[in-house]
Order: sequence, then C-alpha cells, then structure tokens
Amino acid sequence: MSHVQDELIASDIEAYLKQHEHKGLLRFLTCGSVDDGKSTLIGRLLFDSQMLFEDQLAAIEKDSKKWGTQADAMDLALLVDGLAAEREQGITIDVAYRFFSTQQRKFIVADTPGHEQYTRNMVTGASTADAAVILVDARHGVLTQTRRHSYLVHLLGIRHIILAINKMDLVDYDPAVFRRIVDDYRAFADLIGMEDFTAIPVSALKGDNILHPSPAMHWFHGPTLMGCLETVEVDETRMQRAPVRLPVQWVNRPNLDFRGFCGTLAGGILHPGDRVRVLPSGKETRVARIVSDEGDRPRALAGESITLTLEDEIDVSRGSVICGADAPAQVADQFEARIVWMHEEPLYPGRTYLMKAGVQTVQATVTDIKYQVNVNTLERLAADTLELNGIGVCNISLDRPIPFDPYEENRDMGSFIFIDRFEHHTVGAGMIDFALRRAHNIHLQHVDVDKAARAALKGHRPGVIWFTGLSGSGKSTVANRVEEKLHALGVHTYLLDGDNVRHGLNRDLGFTEEDRVENIRRIAEVSRLMVDAGLIVLTAFISPFRSERRLARDRLEDGEFVEVFMDTPLEVAEQRDPKGLYRKARRGELKNFTGIDSPYEPPENPEVTLDGAHLDVEAASNRVIQALRDQGMIPR
Repeated sequence: MSHVQDELIASDIEAYLKQHEHKGLLRFLTCGSVDDGKSTLIGRLLFDSQMLFEDQLAAIEKDSKKWGTQADAMDLALLVDGLAAEREQGITIDVAYRFFSTQQRKFIVADTPGHEQYTRNMVTGASTADAAVILVDARHGVLTQTRRHSYLVHLLGIRHIILAINKMDLVDYDPAVFRRIVDDYRAFADLIGMEDFTAIPVSALKGDNILHPSPAMHWFHGPTLMGCLETVEVDETRMQRAPVRLPVQWVNRPNLDFRGFCGTLAGGILHPGDRVRVLPSGKETRVARIVSDEGDRPRALAGESITLTLEDEIDVSRGSVICGADAPAQVADQFEARIVWMHEEPLYPGRTYLMKAGVQTVQATVTDIKYQVNVNTLERLAADTLELNGIGVCNISLDRPIPFDPYEENRDMGSFIFIDRFEHHTVGAGMIDFALRRAHNIHLQHVDVDKAARAALKGHRPGVIWFTGLSGSGKSTVANRVEEKLHALGVHTYLLDGDNVRHGLNRDLGFTEEDRVENIRRIAEVSRLMVDAGLIVLTAFISPFRSERRLARDRLEDGEFVEVFMDTPLEVAEQRDPKGLYRKARRGELKNFTGIDSPYEPPENPEVTLDGAHLDVEAASNRVIQALRDQGMIPR
C-alpha cells in the first residue's frame, strides 16, 4: 500500500470520526411483555443498519443453529440475548445495552426484560432514556405488563413513546387488529396523562416497517420505526437552562496548594466568577476556576464532569451540592415520593433502609404508605406494605436533611434508591415529588440541660438493655430480676415489657409483620427518649427481626446498647407456654405467632447470650450486670 493510499485512508477515518462526533445521541429502551419480540427488534435494527462485523454474523449463524427459534433462519434476537439462561429460555433477563448509528444519529438502546419479576431491571434501563419503544404482540394486545411498563416510563419522565405493535405477520397484517390495539392503548394513555405516542405496526422478524415501509401494510401511512427514532426531538439543552447543580463526588487534594471539587454538573452553566451556594451548609462564595486536563475552561455545561475551585475556604465535602446562589436547591428531611419496590421482601413502614440520593447516602424510613397504584385501573388502593413490583406514593423521613429538587425538574437531584442495610441489595427506586411542609417548620429546640447533665446527676451512664427471644424464653423474668438488682445499686431504670406496652402506647397494633415493625419502631423511639433522660432502660420484646433491633441500636450512641439474646429452643419455650399462646397458635386460633407461622431471626452478634433452656435466673441476671459494668454503664 502506497504512502498516498495510507494518507487517504487516514483522512477518511478522521473525516468519519469527525462526522460521528457531531451527531446527536438518542438513548432509548425497549420494553413490553414476555416474548413480544424486543430482542429480535433490536437485532433487526443492528442488522439493517449494517452495524455488524462479519465475525459477529458468522457467530450468530452458528448460534442460531444451536439456540435459535427460527428453524434454519438467522435468529437476530441472539445478538442481544447474551446470557445462557436467556438463550435457553428465549427471554431477556438482564438489561442489555447496544450502540448503533445511522447517517442522522447515534443510538444507545437498552433491551429490558419482560418478566414481571425483572421489573427492577426495566426501571434501570429507563432511568437514563430519552425515548421508549413499547412492544405489543399483535396476537395478544395490551397486557398488564404493557400497562405497568407504560406507567413506569411515564412516571420516570420519558415523554417520547413509540408503540410498536409487533408480529403483524402473524395476524395477516390486519389493519383492524392494529386499530383495536391502538384504541385500547390510547384509553390507558389518557388515564395516566400520557399526552402523545406514535403507533407503528411492525414485524421485527420480517423487517416490515423497521427501516423501510412495508408493502404488506400499504394501509399504514405513518413513519417507519427507524424514521421515527431518527427524528425524535431530544432537548439536549434543557438541563443547561436549569439552575446550577453540582453534587460533589470527590474532594481533590493532590497537594497543599490545590483543593478542587469534582462531580458531574447536573444542571445549568457555570463560569468562573459565578456566585454559588453550598448546601446543606448554606455558605456562599464564588467559582475561582473550572479545571480540566487541558487547562482552565471558560465555562462548564450540564452533563459534563468537571473540577472547580472556590474563592473562599469553606466547608465542602462529598455529598454537598454546589448551587447557583440565585436559585439554590431545597433542603429537607421529609418528603412525599413515588416508590417502585423491587425486592421479594416487602417494604414495611417503620423499617429503616439506606437511601442513596445522588452521591450521598442517608438512613430513611417510610413513615406512611399513602396509597398503592393498581397499574391496570390506576385505582388508588390502601396498603400497609409494598410488595415486589408495587408502586406507591409514600411519606419518607431521613436521619438528616439533604439538598434536592423535585424529580420532574431535575432527574439527578430528585431520584433515589433504597438499599437493604444488611444485604446491601437495591430494593427500591423512587422519585421525590415535594418536601413535606412540616419538614420546613419543625426545628430542634436547644436545651441547656442535656443527656450528659442528667447522667451526671444520676451517677451512671444511660443505655438500653434489649432482651430478645421467643415467647416463653424467659425475657421478662430475667429483665425483672436485673432491674431489681440495679435498683438495689441505686441505678435509675425503667422496664418496658411487651405485654404492658400493648395495653397503652401500642394498643392499636396487631401482630402482622408490619405491625411488629411499627411496634419496635415506637419502642426504639421511647427508649431513646428515656436514655436522653439519663435512665437505663430494660426492654423485653420478642422483636423478631434483626433490622428492627438494628434500628433500635442505631438510635443510640456507641456503648449505649446491650443486646441480650435468650437462646431458648422452640420446643422448650412451647413446653413452658405460660400464657397458653403456643397451644392457640397450633390450633389456628392465633395468627402470625412467632416461631409457628411468623419467623424469628436470632441475633448474630449479641453482647450477651443466655441459655434459656436451662435457665438460672440469678446466674443470668448476674451476667447481664457484669456486661453493664464491662460497658461502663454502671461502676464496677
């Protein structure tokens, strides 16, 4: 190859790259019910847009013979369905992302699963999408999963909806079938407030109305699917017109002379010299520099990852949000939010989760499920819990205020995920609607007599002794004896017993899982108040769930919580049965009884474990007293 040819090839490559550099980018997802043809559709788009290499085509031809569902023909779905389980079952499980390009635009498409149990994966794919292609099998019409996905993409703020009515070849390209499905879908779209959608009859398998108009559907005069994707309007400057928001992901200190704040600009345009406010502290200063690898920059646009320095040395840390001083974000610790629940274990009001909002992680509790949405009828249903794939409007309380914007104004500032505190699984996703008004109007009142002063007056440290175990394990017996011994030592105490509390504070609660969660949440709060008063609080509750016992521990300072596990086998507790409860539960007269038809989760690392099977009350109480001395709660 000559030097001239080398130069021509290099210039062609450079021209090609420059051409693609300035193309717009559309992120879209495909969703729908199981086996509606999503993967085949994406495979068809990749194949027809000539985005496949020869080795890929050869691999697909080979895989089609092994895994394919199209006899001897090439199965284009295998271009996307990469997991072995997907190929074996012919379904999509994970979210698969693919890139392709045409002369007009670049695309990133997310192929999301159709099975109901993988709705969480669909939400993941939708979180960054500008448009959604919702597939409907022409043979089956609009299904529950079609409505669920449509509701979710609308909920997540996707406004460009393409209804692709697939497999028209299997209904003989009948226009009446197409019109009936469009009418059904339009009725649902009106219910959820979806202003507009584009309906296209297609056959992903045959290629009808994908890149080129289908001769078999001469009655359809709308755009092809690719034509629609190429012309969808994407407002790439919308977030640039929004107020300045920079969530700080990292404080960069390479040396003593530089302190930069790194993050992705979630809104607005920043210039050196702009006045900014740092939240939640509320301190104001000006931008000194916007720094990049290539030197200082004159401005930064929403969506760009930047490092900036400030004129003044003020407190800024990871999780802070740098805002335009003229339009700062709101700060609150209580919200109304819409939550999509993604885990087999239900959401219980009162249970504490980790909430990741942007780059900050806080503790969050759903204080109230206002209602759950029936995705078929959009009826608002009363709910005590949110089950897997449930969608609810809830009130949320955090352990500290965070900066935020409503989701409809700024996706990055108004979205969050819930994380299980023990397993660290993502269990839910949510969108903030607004701060609850009381979050602005309620403030902590300063008091001069604090916990330390009250403890000094009593002559010992306050804390909680949390007895847990099955009914009949000996909790109340040992707790009562421990309190007697502490009283003799001059220690100020209070005993909270499960039965006694349910006669007053918690008389409105039953014994369902959600009621048990709320029961322990209230006890944890009462215990915290009593510790603040300087007391040693003894609690004797079954408290069957580790998460609620962890909630009680987390309400206190280190060294103020002693967990005592009455390790009594079920058969021993049942033999004792001092209240006759096990017999009633065995006869089916008492529902949700721990150990029989409701679970008990033993502590993993209690401070004290007592043998409840061979209970020696004196020896057991002495061990608890010794643990309090070891913790420094009472003098040795």
